[in-house]
Amino acid sequence: MERVEIELDGKTISLEAGDLARQAGGSVVVTQGETMVLVAATMAAKPREGIDFFPLTVDYREKTYAAGKIPGGFFKREARPSDYETLTCRLIDRPIRPLFPDGFRNETQIVCFVISHDQVNPADIIALTGASAALMISDVPFNNPIAGARVGRIDGNFVFNPNYEETKESDIQLLMAGTADGIVMVEAGAKEVSEDEMMSALEFGHERIKKLIDLQIQLKEKIGKVKAEVVQEEIDSALVERVNGIVCPKLDEAMQITGKHERAKVVSEIKKDMDAEVNPEGDDALKGTLGNLFHDAEKDVVRKMIIEKQKRVDGRNLNEVRPISIKMTYLPRVHGSSVFTRGETQALVSATLGTNADEQRIDTLEFKGVRHFYLHYNFPAFCTGETKFIGGPGRREIGHGMLAERALIPVLPDREKFPYTIRIVSDILESNGSSSMASVCGGSLALMDAGVPISNPVAGIAMGLIKEGDDVAILSDILGSEDHLGDMDFKVAGTKNGITALQMDIKIGGLDKALMGRAMEQAKEGRLHILGEMSKALDTPRAELSKHAPRIITMKVPTDKIRDIIGPGGKVIRDIIDKTGVNIDIDDSGLVSIASSDQSAADKAIEYIDNLTQEVEVGKVYLGKVKKIVDFGAFVEIFPGTDGLVHISQICDRRIKSVSDEISEGDEIKVKVIDVDQQGKVKLSRKEALKDNTSEVKI
Repeated sequence: MERVEIELDGKTISLEAGDLARQAGGSVVVTQGETMVLVAATMAAKPREGIDFFPLTVDYREKTYAAGKIPGGFFKREARPSDYETLTCRLIDRPIRPLFPDGFRNETQIVCFVISHDQVNPADIIALTGASAALMISDVPFNNPIAGARVGRIDGNFVFNPNYEETKESDIQLLMAGTADGIVMVEAGAKEVSEDEMMSALEFGHERIKKLIDLQIQLKEKIGKVKAEVVQEEIDSALVERVNGIVCPKLDEAMQITGKHERAKVVSEIKKDMDAEVNPEGDDALKGTLGNLFHDAEKDVVRKMIIEKQKRVDGRNLNEVRPISIKMTYLPRVHGSSVFTRGETQALVSATLGTNADEQRIDTLEFKGVRHFYLHYNFPAFCTGETKFIGGPGRREIGHGMLAERALIPVLPDREKFPYTIRIVSDILESNGSSSMASVCGGSLALMDAGVPISNPVAGIAMGLIKEGDDVAILSDILGSEDHLGDMDFKVAGTKNGITALQMDIKIGGLDKALMGRAMEQAKEGRLHILGEMSKALDTPRAELSKHAPRIITMKVPTDKIRDIIGPGGKVIRDIIDKTGVNIDIDDSGLVSIASSDQSAADKAIEYIDNLTQEVEVGKVYLGKVKKIVDFGAFVEIFPGTDGLVHISQICDRRIKSVSDEISEGDEIKVKVIDVDQQGKVKLSRKEALKDNTSEVKI
């Protein structure tokens, strides 16, 4: 076994290899604190035939035993990956995939098992570093190591790999990956921070990433295997020249067509004509080669047009945002809705307000509790004019939904001021570039339409990059083709005050500070433009909630009265719910939430709870009900759950032989509280109440 470690900002990270999972291509145990992740990287012995992509699979799984837990459910074993596990798979896959050599077609799998979790240090970011380390010491042809870093900021100071408690206090939550030369992937949430502040956080993280890369190189020098050779397919230069001569002039004209489907139809005809001319016999081997050459030609045409002519596929300038149209309150029965259309991307977004009963309950290694806000993103095949089986959400849908959710969280009202559970659903109806950012814009508008008092509207924009040598073009509001053929997908969401979410993927070696700064400034210009267009449709949250939304009224009761409201076995609270038709929730602090679309029903429930929780006041007159008569007096209930004794001498102002001569069980009588002793026993007087006709009667 070989072990290397480094201390960064007081936190020790170690890499161990050679002891566990020795039949894998390369395996590493990466540790921070008492959180340990086993990462194994293995490739197939031979390339997969007949494919034109790199078959990489990344799987991240959390073992519940890692935190001393047993899985819930009937089967008592880990089930399908949680959203968090799925997002972590994407976190590892996205920065690593572009760094493998071109033409590598051996199926490769990276498997990460969380085998120990200290409930203090997150496992996701060290799993990313571990994946790179496992590849580095394996025979997989991967020679450009990356590392991951989480960056927080507390009281103006950056924190490397903050633990869970530190993350709660942080106004920046940044996950990033980078090579020694630059940053290749970013996932960030923030509380409206400036572009300069975000750049500083990225620089801080990248400095630590470089040191983690040095650590991997140390391990490779101790235990690394000989790398497999990648046999590059030899392409006949004459064939390349012939294909380019046939298709490039036609593609130049086709790229002037602004409509996505119209352009795609013409491009498809160009490819069909090329196949017929160059491969009339339909040779399968040549067919695959021609497909790759056509793709390269299309890529070159688009990139040259942008770099040399400063024009884009749909005719826009580099920093131009497509036309935006917005429809508000599109769905009449929904609490809040919007249709946000930007060019050929369209999102139908709804906001639904619920009660505590609608909270999402979470139980993972990292978090146990509830979520009061969640956003679900759906991408049906028809939005791109295709057909596909409709199943559960895929990795991409979960990732895009989480990005949009992260962008909106910083502007939500405090739970104490707005005690609703909020669900946003973004259904993508058309897609040609950045449907996740359309979901941010539509989600912000839907929240305002629902009357949610958000602090500021949020907009998002996707940026692209074309880099040819020293020539660089930064593109605002990219199309799907520009994303596919370009070098960067950079999404920025935020308010007029600053950034709330950031996601970046780089397909080249890395992005330097100057170029990233330019991209962020251009993104800010685009974001402010989109916010301006949104304000024309709705600039502030509506003053009133939808008439279809539940009304939630909160009240505070003493904690020792919670049991009185609930009653034995929940009998009392169920009785209130049955009589009024409201929903009632009580937390441990004594905060009572009453939800109902009927104000009179809510008022009635409040009255019940007030009666259950009120305190006896000496000197006050109550209208009580006689519950029981005894020889020495009568027990009278002055309000639900509280009764007192009216002694026989306090029944009336004359002497009586029997209590029954004056009152009977079930009678409603006025009584005055004359004393409450140390044991809490209440002494009542009917005689004093009859004398004091001017006293306030409490019912």
